Amino acid sequence: MRAVVHQAVLKGISRFAFGDLYLEDVRRYREQQLAGTGLDPIFPVWTTPDATSYLAIQIIQEGMQAVLTCVDPQKLAPEFVGREFDLQLLAELPANIDACGEQGEFHTFCFAGPIFSRKIEFDVGEIIERDGFWFADLLPELDRGNA
Repeated sequence: MRAVVHQAVLKGISRFAFGDLYLEDVRRYREQQLAGTGLDPIFPVWTTPDATSYLAIQIIQEGMQAVLTCVDPQKLAPEFVGREFDLQLLAELPANIDACGEQGEFHTFCFAGPIFSRKIEFDVGEIIERDGFWFADLLPELDRGNA
């Protein structure tokens, strides 16, 4: 991380943005890691635990598209891995699961949305258990016209 921070400063970058939502310990860790480096951490979507359901719906309604790539089976059923992060998925999440996965319940890969110049095409490959977590392999989408 120090090498990346050093290169960023050399390139004139003055801030790093983090997508953390409300975990104070994670925020403090990031702030401590960047202290004195010349980079300021910013948290543009910082919110509260009770607001993440609204945030998840807003993200989807604004056109962001993502797929669940990793699930912690101690928190969420493995059947969720590989599914698109959409309103149907949100409706099916158990009540104790953060709608944005902020407690490590799941991780996503964002592949399309208004900030993208184009959609990233992919196929969901093998779904496997590794090191106590369930993962969906994401594979470059094959050009079906030339296959």
